[in-house]
Amino acid sequence: MILFNETVSIDNTVAAEWLQWMQETHIPAVMATTYFLNFQIAKVMEEEETGGSTYAIQYYARHMDDLLEYHREHDQDMQARMQAKYPGQYVAFRTVLEVVEKSDKQ
Repeated sequence: MILFNETVSIDNTVAAEWLQWMQETHIPAVMATTYFLNFQIAKVMEEEETGGSTYAIQYYARHMDDLLEYHREHDQDMQARMQAKYPGQYVAFRTVLEVVEKSDKQ
């Protein structure tokens, strides 16, 4: 399994609105591409010196091929939508990880 992690630091003045947009619009659009099995959103608990809030949005794909296909077909458009909606109000970085072991226990 492949974990695609996008860490976003968003300005506090729009953080609540951004999170709602992510939950109601952006993430459903990403999931509708069918390249990912599930996702999760986690908030970084440490205080940011930049006056922002930081979130990790994690998408799980079955195979690297699924993630590569998503990147080819949809990623540029998805990034452009966020940039258009929140220009200059966030910074993001991405990480691709291979899940070696995962527990389903909660």
